Amino acid sequence: MALIVQKYGGTSVGSLALIHNVAAQVARVHARGDGIVVVASAMGDETDRLLDLARALIPHPEPRELDALLATGEQVSVALLAMVLCSMDIPARSYTGAQVRVRTSAVHGKARIEGIDTERLRADLQAGRVPVVAGFQGVSEHGDITTIGRGGSDTTAVALAVALKADECQILTDVDGVFTTDPRMVPQARCLARVSFEEMLELAGQGSKVLHLRAVEFARKYNMPLRVASAFRRGAGTLICEEESTVEAPVVSGIAFNRDEAEFSIFGLPDEPGTAYRLLKPVSDANIEVDMIVISASPQGRSDLSFTVHRDDYVQTKRIIEAILKGFPESTLEATDRVAKLSVVGVGMRSHAGVAARLFETMAREAINVRLVSTSEIKISLLVEEEKLERAVRALHTTYALSVQD
Repeated sequence: MALIVQKYGGTSVGSLALIHNVAAQVARVHARGDGIVVVASAMGDETDRLLDLARALIPHPEPRELDALLATGEQVSVALLAMVLCSMDIPARSYTGAQVRVRTSAVHGKARIEGIDTERLRADLQAGRVPVVAGFQGVSEHGDITTIGRGGSDTTAVALAVALKADECQILTDVDGVFTTDPRMVPQARCLARVSFEEMLELAGQGSKVLHLRAVEFARKYNMPLRVASAFRRGAGTLICEEESTVEAPVVSGIAFNRDEAEFSIFGLPDEPGTAYRLLKPVSDANIEVDMIVISASPQGRSDLSFTVHRDDYVQTKRIIEAILKGFPESTLEATDRVAKLSVVGVGMRSHAGVAARLFETMAREAINVRLVSTSEIKISLLVEEEKLERAVRALHTTYALSVQD
């Protein structure tokens, strides 16, 4: 008998009819004799509705009370799903994060899972019951309800799978799996049968919204196989696991992109130790994450610094940099929040030359200027003008032959 943990996102449980659909899928797993634990998100946009409700009362709600409010969304979903399963003669029990005791740190809104008490879940599985667990939430050592950030239900599911030593963790969502790129932008995009943890970490970190980055990190750390599949259509989906050394990896597996970028370029800085630190330390102190960084020096003793931040941090970052540059009277700043990042990802890059050359050849042919470049062993990221992003993604998808084969 296999043990499966299945997670259903908000779109999968967005209505009563969809909850019945989820119950039917759970029933199929239960009928074949496998053990199953279900993790559910809040229905549809319920988390956003609760957040708007709180902020309509108070612009900046107390984090502890906000967590207590937001956690109710998942409580509704799991209770309804358990009711439907019981009506189908499938014994089921719903649990909040506190009831299961998903133990977390005490950082409200961004708590990290520290451990899970599995006694009640194992007892249910032994008795043939289906535990239905609220995702996204846990409880601190002080007994306070906590939430673990947007997309946190993925992380809950992986953590439960690890704690229970499940055979597989399945993320059931509104797409058929992990695609070579967003099929809404490139209709010919192909659903991948298999992706390595390393590739999925890069894809998730560079803008792919299929899986939450923390969930992939957790799965990789404990080597828990992840499967992304559709909650609405039957299919094998995409298996995310350790790279197979016996199979030659594709040169490029996929292209991720992120429109939420802002770029800062500072010209004519003194080319001396500590200059970059003086500029970037105040940005970091403001809890603003810096992504791409490029520094270039000239023989004249000057240097240029370019970096990117999330678009939401554009105004605050610009204010910080402008204040610092008062101490650098010969330097000038250029900033824009109309840029986007695309990343070409593939473990096969390690053993194949020419990936970057083909990339820049494609950009030249499409007359797309590359503003910044950053690389890792299995990734090349480019910053381009936002209006040219779609053209760049489509062109590179063709260059690397990622489309569905006729």
